[in-house]
Amino acid sequence: MKQCTHGDALPDPEPKPQSETCLECLAAGTHPVQLRLCLECGHVGCCDSSPLRHATAHHEASGHPVMRTFEPGEKWRWCFVDHVLV
Repeated sequence: MKQCTHGDALPDPEPKPQSETCLECLAAGTHPVQLRLCLECGHVGCCDSSPLRHATAHHEASGHPVMRTFEPGEKWRWCFVDHVLV
């Protein structure tokens, strides 16, 4: 089973969210489907089901490897590099 190789390098405690929504969606006039929080810097971006996929775009631009869901009641994390749930 493939595992995330980046979890040990994440800041503890996790960073404070930079916003409460996807600011890129807000600026573009689109609506995020669901939100994701970058566990490296606190960037909040929209999921891949959203039209502009800002969380993935943030990973591609920054190289930050792990995000978590920013949806109430959900707890999962995703490693973009290793393509696995953390």
